[in-house]
Amino acid sequence: MIERRRSLEPFYVGTAGWGIPKQHAGSFPGEGSHLERYARCLAAVEINSSFYRPHRPATYERWAASVPSGFRFSVKVPREITHTRRLLDVTEPLDRFLGEVRALGPLLVQLPPSLRYDQAVAERFFGDFRERFDGQLACEPRHESWFGDAAEAVLTKHLVARVAADPAVVPRAARPRGWPGLLYIRLHGSPKVYYSAYSSDEVEATARCLLATSAKARTCWCIYDNTAAGEAAGQALDLLRRLR
Repeated sequence: MIERRRSLEPFYVGTAGWGIPKQHAGSFPGEGSHLERYARCLAAVEINSSFYRPHRPATYERWAASVPSGFRFSVKVPREITHTRRLLDVTEPLDRFLGEVRALGPLLVQLPPSLRYDQAVAERFFGDFRERFDGQLACEPRHESWFGDAAEAVLTKHLVARVAADPAVVPRAARPRGWPGLLYIRLHGSPKVYYSAYSSDEVEATARCLLATSAKARTCWCIYDNTAAGEAAGQALDLLRRLR
């Protein structure tokens, strides 16, 4: 299994969190924790719990030690930074968060739907972030004002990939933009967000997008976030089979 994961680089396919729903338990066999079983079958996972609460560095280290060497974690930036402080005066919480995650990455900045694009705020936030973190960084804006050329230029300047998301708040949100070295797709479920499964044709279209983009991006991520009814795990495995 580890060798097959290596053969799929630069593709990292996974789900938001490593829960194993009952209907897919048979696809994650063996002993061990949910994370250990998950990591035998999928090569990546998105840590969303970091958005809601801090974790000790030892917790991240324990998770990293329980998976194969080729496995990757992405980590969601805390809501204190994105939603409470809205990218302003974030030095203290940003330093604390980066001290916790240490070498894990890429990091995901998901913005609140009400946060409009502000050139000065975006420049300062991503500039400060880059002074502290030189790893892969993705941003998922959810206000339509973030999908113009000015915002894209700021993200590209600071080597930030703009997430391609479904459902898309505007048509441009469905396409990856920003820094081209990282492709990051987040599929939340459509039409019912967090619940709906994607059709076989939609999974195939995602596979084609990843394969087409891999010639440009050094790393390609796809995270299924339609976890509420347990659809994500099966769809991530389906996508992985198609990429193989």
